[in-house]
Amino acid sequence: MPKKRSGGGLSPTQQAAKFLGVSVLAGAVLAGIALPAVGALGLAAKGSVESFDELPANMKTPPLSQRTTILDSDGGQIATVYSRDRTVVPLKDISPYMQKAIVAIEDSRFYQHGAVDLKGVLRALNKNAQTGGVSEGASTLTQQYVKNVFIEEAGDDPTKVAQATQQTIGRKIRELKYAIQVEEELGKKKILENYLNITFFGQQAYGVEAAAQRYFSKSAKDLTVEQSALLAGIVQSPSRYDPVNDEAEATKRRNTVLQRMAAVGDISRAQAADAMKAPLGLKVSKPKNGCITAVKGAGFFCDYVREVFLTDPVFGKTKEQRAKIWNQGGLTIRTTMDPQSQNAAQRSIKDHVYKSDEVATAASIVQPGTGKILAMGQSRPYGFKKNETQINLSVDQSMGGGMGYQPGSTFKPIVAAAALEDGTPANKVYSSPYRMAYPSPVSACDGKRWVNDPNSPAKLQNENSSEVGPYDMREATAKSVNTYYVQMISDIGICPVTTMAKKMGVVRADGDKMPQVPSIALGTQEMSPLTMANAYATFASRGMYCTPIAIESVNRRVGDKTTSLEVPKSTCSRAMSENTADTINALLKGVVEDGTGTKAGLGSRPSAGKTGTTDERYAAWFVGYTPNMAGAVWVGDPAHKRKMSGITIGGRDYGKVFGGEVPGPIWRDMMSGALEGKPVENFNSVHIPDSKPRDRGDGDGDGGRDDGGNGDNGGNGGNDGFIGGLIGGNNGGGGDEPTPSFSIPEGFIRGQGNGGGNGNGGRFG
Repeated sequence: MPKKRSGGGLSPTQQAAKFLGVSVLAGAVLAGIALPAVGALGLAAKGSVESFDELPANMKTPPLSQRTTILDSDGGQIATVYSRDRTVVPLKDISPYMQKAIVAIEDSRFYQHGAVDLKGVLRALNKNAQTGGVSEGASTLTQQYVKNVFIEEAGDDPTKVAQATQQTIGRKIRELKYAIQVEEELGKKKILENYLNITFFGQQAYGVEAAAQRYFSKSAKDLTVEQSALLAGIVQSPSRYDPVNDEAEATKRRNTVLQRMAAVGDISRAQAADAMKAPLGLKVSKPKNGCITAVKGAGFFCDYVREVFLTDPVFGKTKEQRAKIWNQGGLTIRTTMDPQSQNAAQRSIKDHVYKSDEVATAASIVQPGTGKILAMGQSRPYGFKKNETQINLSVDQSMGGGMGYQPGSTFKPIVAAAALEDGTPANKVYSSPYRMAYPSPVSACDGKRWVNDPNSPAKLQNENSSEVGPYDMREATAKSVNTYYVQMISDIGICPVTTMAKKMGVVRADGDKMPQVPSIALGTQEMSPLTMANAYATFASRGMYCTPIAIESVNRRVGDKTTSLEVPKSTCSRAMSENTADTINALLKGVVEDGTGTKAGLGSRPSAGKTGTTDERYAAWFVGYTPNMAGAVWVGDPAHKRKMSGITIGGRDYGKVFGGEVPGPIWRDMMSGALEGKPVENFNSVHIPDSKPRDRGDGDGDGGRDDGGNGDNGGNGGNDGFIGGLIGGNNGGGGDEPTPSFSIPEGFIRGQGNGGGNGNGGRFG
């Protein structure tokens, strides 16, 4: 005789026999499905048996999708994200009232029958025959659980969801087969636990824990009898019985559940009567999903973490695999974000640039030697309203950012590093005239040469007519002398500079290759703040470049098990010698101490950095560092339309914006806050021999030394030119507001300055 299972269930053999018997006898109804014609019963029964036998032996239960929690480096919560808001809890953490309520209303004979309830099927058959339709189903709780598994497995694919819920005899047979298997393998208690964790309760809440939090702001273990009855009643039709939008209908349904609980003996009739008189007592918690809910202004950092997860092969070989893991959730992601640094960045941004300003600012902080991203913020918040955006202004386009911004003279230290590595002495002197044509020819990679157009030679000039050489590297860097750096790149060639940039992780924000033109010395190629911050971290770490990372660890919970996932590691490599990096540090200390970046100084704490202001003042930068932190601040119009002349930023009026005047103070306040309480570290000292250039005084400091070339002080619209792909265009001019003598259509040639500005020369700071 077949063995009868404990707990009222039958063996698989008995279940199969019962199923086949019901199929032949009832035929017309299988848990809510009515067959329209009696003549079809024979075929239906025959087909059912064959389909049943052909089904696989094991059902693959997918891990339940849950919320993912993103933490900062101290373990503080940044945000929760999910495709389905669910927190899986064991049965012991679910109120006994809730367990009884769901069984009473959905399957009161749950503990008496097996996977298929013969009495329930016959009752439904009789009821449906009387009404002439399908007014009652006969799915057991186990069958409902199996159906929910199919839906969960379908995810957000509408086709798969439709297949999982279609009203066909084939789906029902499949559901019944797996229900028998589930009863055998899991038992009643585990089935109930799984059911309560997988079921949809409306209002974006999946599972009873999320539902308890959503409707009552409490844990599932603390639900009262009337609260349990309300939630149990929602399951049948989450939209119809939604207590938030239809309190009256939800109350009726709750009372129906209470009556049923009393009828089956789960509670007394007196208890039911008292509970039915109670108000719903909702204490609704709004869904908190996505990076838009991030604290500390970390919405864009949160979004960057998501992009890393979805694009890095360490989390899955294919895009689909990575997306599946992310959507299933249940992840606890500990990031590199330092709450002190993040707070300091956002506080400084808020103090200096308003979200309603015509221009925006973005800032990033990176830890030298590790690549850890410590902070990432911007003045326009993460959102969908006016003066908000979903574009991360700090990162490359491939990671959710924009097209980037010309870094201007903040690129010059990369040229200097390439020259030093090439053997150029640190006290090298160039004539550095106020205005000059680009030297020609200039060697490029792969044996090519850049040649200036002899008929219309590309020219450039310094910011101020008083800036006339000769200059050595120290003074030219402090004053950001354009002609010095163009002479330098023309001397060493373009290829060493682009090679050094690549070693330091400096790439265009749009992913395009950096062109082989000498104008790159003046920062004509669009970069992101994170790229520039991490590049300068290479100087701070004495020449070691480390790829940026945002994730420290990832734990994944599937069912009752928690596993650790592999995460991306920073890869460090030597980009330049220690002596070269130390020399750059000495040069850039001069920028902060008595050059264009004095307003960015950190007082007694040693720091170094470089200002930058681009063509037509569409962007202004300060990128700087201490031995233990590197940061970049950009200010400008993300749309490249608003020039920063005659503008109000953060409540202050500016005639002209320079890198040392607006981004510099933002950087100073940000880094001061981030470094508060941190050890004061010194740079490794290096001696730079004095070239003894003639005395020219200090000029006009930040106001006139910040930039060089054209823009609104310089004239001829430029192009990067082409002769064999490598000919310069036009640039130059003079005076305060000269009239351009040559121009080309905006965007005609890559590297052209914004708004008809300069390509090869350009006013870059």
